Amino acid sequence: MKRINLGKSDLQISEVAFGCMSLGSNFRQNQQILHQALDGGINFFDTADLYQQGENETCLGRVFKDRRQEVVIATKVGNQLRADGSGWDWNPRKDYILSAVEDSLRRLQTDYIDLYQLHGGTIDDPTDETIEAFEMLKAAGKIRWYGISSIRPNVIRRFVERSQMVSVMMQYSLLDRRPEESCFPLLQDAGVGVIVRGALARGLLAGKTPTSYLNLDRDRVENAAYAVKRLSQPDRNPAQTALQFALGHPAVTTVAAGIRTAAQLRDALGAAECPGLTEEERQKLSGIAPAQVYEQHR
Repeated sequence: MKRINLGKSDLQISEVAFGCMSLGSNFRQNQQILHQALDGGINFFDTADLYQQGENETCLGRVFKDRRQEVVIATKVGNQLRADGSGWDWNPRKDYILSAVEDSLRRLQTDYIDLYQLHGGTIDDPTDETIEAFEMLKAAGKIRWYGISSIRPNVIRRFVERSQMVSVMMQYSLLDRRPEESCFPLLQDAGVGVIVRGALARGLLAGKTPTSYLNLDRDRVENAAYAVKRLSQPDRNPAQTALQFALGHPAVTTVAAGIRTAAQLRDALGAAECPGLTEEERQKLSGIAPAQVYEQHR
């Protein structure tokens, strides 16, 4: 599988990443599919301290303890779990980040995190304090690089202006083309890599029963899914066609596919090897589901 540098970092990551949030609770099954993914060419694994209240990181750490040098691990911070287990609160402050990273390192059974991401963000956050925390962790060798996970243009713009982040994780698909308006051009100009999530639009582009999505009604979603199916080929199924739509944008570095089953892994691995969309095919799909814009947090 092709490897690409993530933004201005030296992280060489696979063009299809493994989204670990979809993993189940059976460790042996997770272990098997994670090793199969790595053996198949995926080296970039994305998790978060919030997923399964930290158990997702723990699982990843156990599985790759003896193969740490082969994998690029990304995790996230900012959602502080409440002591009583009732939920979590947003906390982007420096002291919390400096504390939370130690818990993630312990769960991941590693002494460094390849990519540490702020798991959200608002324009009211103490952004400079957050950046200072990331820079301190980088200087200490506890993280190699940092980025954010956000769909808010105003937050993304602030981090581009003030930080040395190397990536933004954001939702993008045929059914959600909002990043095309301003975020993608901004990130391309700044040399910041894009990690796409949600490329299958909750499975709606891969065969799930059509329903409304964002501001698109059921009929529009059904038409888009049908167009994806029609453009598929014997060696490129609908899921892979949808993943290729996201991969085909020049701003995108990698697409994180949520993987739990062997079939989902086959789709993800196949997406990197199947024929990409021609410009004509991409234009056809774009005409079916026209671009939207972010209405908030601009």
